[in-house]
Amino acid sequence: MHPATDHHKWYKTLPPGEMLPRNEVLGGYIFVCNNETMQEDLRRQLFGLPQKYKDSVRAITPGLPLFLYNYTSHQLHGVFQAVSFGGSNIDPTAWEDKKCRGESRFPAQVRIRIKKICKPLEEDAFRPILYHYDGPKFRLQLSVPEALALLDLFKEEDI
Repeated sequence: MHPATDHHKWYKTLPPGEMLPRNEVLGGYIFVCNNETMQEDLRRQLFGLPQKYKDSVRAITPGLPLFLYNYTSHQLHGVFQAVSFGGSNIDPTAWEDKKCRGESRFPAQVRIRIKKICKPLEEDAFRPILYHYDGPKFRLQLSVPEALALLDLFKEEDI
């Protein structure tokens, strides 16, 4: 093994199909949760994803629109906004790994604020907008047109 050339084996990153093409500007980002982690996300005002997303989360800048997909309820929640740059282990105590104290299960993190509380979107409303790969999976990085289309859907669903 050559550590300088085999670094990709040590740090799992996303395959190209799951990433926004290099020539596209990041317009927004979808974070993923379940019923259990959603409350912690909102209480801490912090969104997180597994380690393999760290490079794509690092592209998040303050002000970027964010959304939260709850895979238990199959609903997309919004609208949130990044208030920090995306980074690693902004809060290592969030979603703590029970086996490794002081380590987060979701270290690719960004601080957030609620920009506007809207009624969650059901899957059939938002899925057509997203880029799909591998069957039902969708890309979490959003292009500018995808983010704008989601923001428009949430405008229609104002509470």
